[in-house]
Amino acid sequence: MIKVLIVDDQTIVRAGFAALLAAQPDISVVGEAGDGREAVRLAELHRPDVVVMDIRMPGMDGIEATRRILERPGADNVRVLVLTTFDVDEYVYEALAVGASGFLLKDATADELVSAVRVVARGDSLLAPQVTGRLIREFTRQRRSRPRAPAELSTLTARETEVLTLIAGGLSNSEIAERLVVSEHTVKTHVARVFTKLGVRDRAQAVMLAYESGVVVPGENDLRRS
Repeated sequence: MIKVLIVDDQTIVRAGFAALLAAQPDISVVGEAGDGREAVRLAELHRPDVVVMDIRMPGMDGIEATRRILERPGADNVRVLVLTTFDVDEYVYEALAVGASGFLLKDATADELVSAVRVVARGDSLLAPQVTGRLIREFTRQRRSRPRAPAELSTLTARETEVLTLIAGGLSNSEIAERLVVSEHTVKTHVARVFTKLGVRDRAQAVMLAYESGVVVPGENDLRRS
């Protein structure tokens, strides 16, 4: 059973999401919060698998709430799914930077919300390839800072660096396996090692690190067309 905490400052939105998700046989809504502070408290109390997090809220916003929830001990398996009104939003970049596993537009369909919760719960990031590229390119353009190369990058093997590049290009595990002519199981092993060595939670963070460090250059990684 996937335990979900819903965070939104609009009561009617919370109620709608709660009713929809609670109707699913594999999802249990363990709490609802109207602001960031309450979200942090309820996350500590209920230890959800997924937090459906609104970004723009009065008081403590969704970014700070996400940071505090994911920083606490024992939160390694908690995933945050960000809700936003705009697909290219500075808040989205900041949420991904503090550990959110992906985002969903508030006008998403009911089926898309349910699917998103399940995707994030199993440890995948909810970033479609075309959205990933746009977000990260915009993120790096806005920062306009010198690439940082964390020391952990030097611990990657040549194959693991190649896998990281392909992840940043938006390729799925099966697509990476086809590109490298290896089994999907082998790819999953490489991906797991990359995440462990880099200290990232999921694909979303791995992609951001790849771009921020200069391993991948915006505009030069359209791997799906190559």
